[in-house]
Amino acid sequence: MEDELDALAEKIDELKKTGLPIIVEGKKDKTAMNKLGITNIHILKEPVYQICEKIAEKHKKAVILTDLDPEGKKLYSKIREGLEKNGCAVDDTFREFLFRKTKLRQIEGLRNYMIRLENKAQDINL
Repeated sequence: MEDELDALAEKIDELKKTGLPIIVEGKKDKTAMNKLGITNIHILKEPVYQICEKIAEKHKKAVILTDLDPEGKKLYSKIREGLEKNGCAVDDTFREFLFRKTKLRQIEGLRNYMIRLENKAQDINL
């Protein structure tokens, strides 16, 4: 538990340090990221092409954190395509870590997932 928690905390710190814009699906996702101290979050409240154009105007690279359900995967592909068409690369480092090394499947659950890991680690250490 502690290893997974430490690795996740380290990846979150790395993500913060990049300062890259992060695209999420909704308000709950943004709130979860903000609670972890991650800012520069963009919610999909406009058409995908508009968000992609806005981000690509100011950034050469971005992060896409959509859920790993069928809808989230479709959205991810659409956003990635839109960003790349506008000359903005996609950094998948954090997304790949989340979905390969954790059981997390929804971004809005990130903070609670970390809390559960902390609680399990504490229980083991008692």
